[in-house]
Amino acid sequence: MRELRVTSVDADASYVICVDTETGDKFKIPADDRLRAAARGDVTRLGQIQIEMESALRPRDIQARIRSGATVEEVAAEAGTTVDRVQRFAHPVLLERERIAELIREAHPMREDGPALATLGEVVVTALRARGINPDVAVWDAWKADDGNWVGQLSWTAGHTENHAHWRYTPGSQGGTAEALDNPADEILHPEAGARHQLQPVADPTPAVTVSAEDVVGAKPVAEPANPPKHARKAAPKRKPAAKQTPPQQPEPEVGQPAEEQAPKRGRKQRKPEVPGWEEVLLGVRSTPNQ
Repeated sequence: MRELRVTSVDADASYVICVDTETGDKFKIPADDRLRAAARGDVTRLGQIQIEMESALRPRDIQARIRSGATVEEVAAEAGTTVDRVQRFAHPVLLERERIAELIREAHPMREDGPALATLGEVVVTALRARGINPDVAVWDAWKADDGNWVGQLSWTAGHTENHAHWRYTPGSQGGTAEALDNPADEILHPEAGARHQLQPVADPTPAVTVSAEDVVGAKPVAEPANPPKHARKAAPKRKPAAKQTPPQQPEPEVGQPAEEQAPKRGRKQRKPEVPGWEEVLLGVRSTPNQ
């Protein structure tokens, strides 16, 4: 490495003039904040300036994103820099989030008649043990929402499902209060009643199943209306002819007349199993033949 010696500055003091002591070659270095930080030996400021130059986010922007719940990896990807450089500014904010999460556990959950006597942490431990879940595996986190309020999150795994419950934290005397923000949080506070307020939309667990007439053997087609609406007066797709059954089915007996009188006498043959009708397939019941 070649050694340079500072000799002077240019006319407007924007560059420092250096000279190579061996060859006499002259060099100029920009007199910017990096050079001043390096001259003072301020390594922290030098690293901060380096991040500001290489990153699309300033240190205060990085801390704001970490405080709002982003991870170090997410901010590093957004800023276009390394995780180690973001970690330097994220560390104090992560400690702040950890401290707020502790305060939320010590807060009193809000009920219909006011704050509960037990803390949120005690209520959570009781609820998880009642479900057969070890409370020690639950993870607490906190971040600052857009409205300025802190939100606490409880995460736990049941089987292969990862669950999350959220509360809004309000500082105050005797630990402050925590208000449920979603159904899992409300169920923890009221295990005997479940999610009473429906804070989240619940999807239908049993979606309807569409069955076409062609999928049911022996189904009778439903008669179409005489005057269908204009949007339905399009040419219907041609249906394939039904496959012929061999041997043909026996004719159905008339109402009120025994089946034995309608069937031709051709000796004793084993009767074929009856084919279920349209109503039997849809309703899941089987009609009892007349005796």
